[in-house]
Amino acid sequence: MVDVRNITKNFTKRKGLFYGATSLVRAVDNVSFTVEKGKTFGLVGESGSGKTTIAKMLVGIHKPDKGAVDLGGDIDIVFQDPFGSLNPRMAIKDIVGESLYVRGYKRKDIEHRVAKTLDLVKLDGTGDANRFPHQFSGGERQRIAIARAVIRKPSVLVLDEPVSSLDVSIQASILNLLKDLQAELGITYIFISHDLRVVEFMSDTVGVMFNGQLVETASREDIYKNPQNIYTKNLLDSIPSIG
Repeated sequence: MVDVRNITKNFTKRKGLFYGATSLVRAVDNVSFTVEKGKTFGLVGESGSGKTTIAKMLVGIHKPDKGAVDLGGDIDIVFQDPFGSLNPRMAIKDIVGESLYVRGYKRKDIEHRVAKTLDLVKLDGTGDANRFPHQFSGGERQRIAIARAVIRKPSVLVLDEPVSSLDVSIQASILNLLKDLQAELGITYIFISHDLRVVEFMSDTVGVMFNGQLVETASREDIYKNPQNIYTKNLLDSIPSIG
């Protein structure tokens, strides 16, 4: 289980161009939630609501000013941009296997794990390992980023807008891949997105962020069929209709 308890994060914002006065910005304000093992917690809200700051606290990029995070195991992250998150000078086998190299795994074992993991994300574990990021499409690059994240078999995976930069035609294949991997590996997901349709498809439980606060948390069914918070209702009303 992921257990997030009363986390708060403040940032200092400079008002002037040089050495003017500063103000305190509360990016995340006393947020708590739990996620059961193997389930998906969807975190939704507009840009600037605090979603990505929470993601960075979960993976240790930021430390909470207050509160605590208990992950119950290892954690990794898949970032939004599959073009910017992969080193263009590294071969795919080195990108995917890098976390194993730094932990002292033998090269032969790493090559085997890399090939197996690339196959797992529906790439060619043998043929693609020696290629470079520029030789792949956006969807394929995101599969590489996912392979890099799951190769160590983390207990928790943070997915920060993992399909928002992809063509709509590619998004469904990546989302289905993530569901398949969760079923096979038992990973707990924190799925962050501004897209309410994507969150509905992926999540078991949904948390709604507004101005740094978690204003509503409920099961997917309750959030989408019977929202309680006025902001949640407004978000759902903003979903474009089809037809």
